[in-house]
Amino acid sequence: MAQPLMPHATASWLVDNTSLTFEQIAEFCGLHILEVQAIADDTAATKLTGRDPIRAGELTQEEIERGQDDPEYRLRIHKEPDPTRRTKGPRYTPVSKRQDKPDGIAWIIRNHPEISDGAISKLIGTTRTTIAAIRDRSHWNIANIQPKDPVTLGLCSQRELDAIVAKAAKQAGIEQPQGDARLDGDREALIEELRREREAAARDADSAHAAEDANAGFIDPFKS
Repeated sequence: MAQPLMPHATASWLVDNTSLTFEQIAEFCGLHILEVQAIADDTAATKLTGRDPIRAGELTQEEIERGQDDPEYRLRIHKEPDPTRRTKGPRYTPVSKRQDKPDGIAWIIRNHPEISDGAISKLIGTTRTTIAAIRDRSHWNIANIQPKDPVTLGLCSQRELDAIVAKAAKQAGIEQPQGDARLDGDREALIEELRREREAAARDADSAHAAEDANAGFIDPFKS
């Protein structure tokens, strides 16, 4: 299925401007639902500027309304965008996320040793030299590298990771279970982190309101 040219920015716009479900937005943009939830909760690494898929010609208002009326409906892209892809070299990673690459690489090496260095290089956008250094623990910063799920770090999407895991497992003759418990643990950790951040934000707001009332000499008529 074709996807919008800028999936994260498009997801941000759909979250802010429609009542589509997270599942619908994730499906249309080719993202994991947790990525959409992070965008909605403003916990993404950077605040995204939304991209209007209607103006871009990728969705129609009628298609959005159809999705809002039926949560089970799957949006269809109006036209497939003309991709401008590099034919050589590693994938581009924003500068703000490049320091997270070693952690993502270490996570893949630990949890999926069957994945080749070439596949990791394409997924994360790094060099085989860096991957080899992390594998044999000769990397200059190895003492500070902590394995972290590359999806939660924003280095790739869950679909991309699942695809290379399945391909490597097939080539290695490894039978894949229906669900990967290691991935589930990372998903649950992210959900718990998002929940804690929302609760902390609510507590901070309550404290701020209480302080404003105190400074203004507010007297609650219901309290004796």
